[in-house]
Amino acid sequence: MAGAEAGRRALLVVNPKARNGGLDLEAVKDVLRRGGIEPVMPPPEETDCKVLIRDHARTCDLVILGGGDGTLNAAAQALAEARMPLGILPLGTANDLARSLGLPLDPLEAAETIATMPARPIDLGCVNGHHFFNVASIGFSADLAGELTADLKRRLGTIGYGVAAIRLLRRARPFTVYIEHDGVVETVRTIQVSVGNGRHYGGGMTVEENATVDDGLLNFYSLEVAHWWRLLALLPALRRGTQGKAADVRAFQTTEVVLRTRKPRPVNTDGELTTYTPAHLRVLPKAVQVHAPPPVAHGRASIFP
Repeated sequence: MAGAEAGRRALLVVNPKARNGGLDLEAVKDVLRRGGIEPVMPPPEETDCKVLIRDHARTCDLVILGGGDGTLNAAAQALAEARMPLGILPLGTANDLARSLGLPLDPLEAAETIATMPARPIDLGCVNGHHFFNVASIGFSADLAGELTADLKRRLGTIGYGVAAIRLLRRARPFTVYIEHDGVVETVRTIQVSVGNGRHYGGGMTVEENATVDDGLLNFYSLEVAHWWRLLALLPALRRGTQGKAADVRAFQTTEVVLRTRKPRPVNTDGELTTYTPAHLRVLPKAVQVHAPPPVAHGRASIFP
């Protein structure tokens, strides 16, 4: 496919605050140019990716974002509105979307993927009008997002998630959530509710073992555990995406769900606190085109390796 779409212009935006945001981009640009893509970089003082995408929608053919899941989260709505294909340079800490898509985490290999792989559609999640790629959650993981500082992620990488989680674990307390979906209303006591659009999240967790970013579904789970130490026992299942099989975990698939709490609670989307409950979540099928390897058939649906 290299050179098949020669002459393309790509808006190249790198988040300098990402864990590897200081990468020298010259080698990346060379790979792109050999693939027929001319990178267009905005002035360093222009850092708002939403504004940049909208401003360059008519003059560029695609957007290449360098950063982590927070960078991609910030750009999700603008990408959907501009309908510009996305290329990803995984420069963050967890790079969960990149892993869900089977993208190489080496920046040069990722640039080669952008230049040689055609763009294909994936879904977005949406909560209260805010778009996300991976997962939206309330409870423990939202508290974790508030605790996990940029400095901790930069210094410790994915280990920082574990350090912050240990700090929070003993303070975790169940809360009441009212769940509305598919004509059903349920009231539960939970430590965390997560609604996933993609496959991976949280620096190594898996929403559901067969989840994909292109299946048109949201995967819901609620950790209805009696004691905080039960989360430790569930950790292997949370990493594999099999937690829905546990007796104290509620799990289902849907396309739309509303979460209400007795008092407003923050909602974590892709590692960023972006809105509050009540939270109206829905899937936006095939909302964004991404340069990524083709899916691999597995289980009940095709998934990315």
